[in-house]
Amino acid sequence: MDRRITRAGMAASEIEIRSMEPHDWVEVRRIYLEGIATGNATFETEAPSWKKWESTHSPHSRLTACDGVKVVGWAALSAVSARHVYAGVAEVSVYVAETARGKGLGRLLLSSLIDFSEQQGIWTLQAGIFPENLASITLHKSFGFRELGRRERIGKMGDRWRDVVLLERRSKIVGVHA
Repeated sequence: MDRRITRAGMAASEIEIRSMEPHDWVEVRRIYLEGIATGNATFETEAPSWKKWESTHSPHSRLTACDGVKVVGWAALSAVSARHVYAGVAEVSVYVAETARGKGLGRLLLSSLIDFSEQQGIWTLQAGIFPENLASITLHKSFGFRELGRRERIGKMGDRWRDVVLLERRSKIVGVHA
């Protein structure tokens, strides 16, 4: 895949959005673990190995945000189903390093991920977000994701049942979806 570079001013540095490479995994995993530690990013309690993560995320839409040589965020798509009829439907993941949150990096990552997804013929993006994660819900809605509903008590974290807000975005590119 050709590397697509996007730059945006962020504090005193520039951010480069590029394709994720296997050598990025150490930093991507660290950022994922920071998300896990918040208790409001995922049901996961530990980060998988690169081999496991790589096998469940679409190779064409894995992005990193780099501040110089350091990865400060990542975004990726995963298939919602192995069935052919759902080939154009993907689930969104966006994670930002704790030190880079609140600076517009999630916006840059999600925008780039949407662009990549449409280039790959993805017509529907979905996100399942804990209702407590208001920043993520607000971010997704700002890109045209609409709230489909709330999946109540869909999963348990420790002794606590958690709800998930289900959001969806349809591609605006004519001819991509019916």
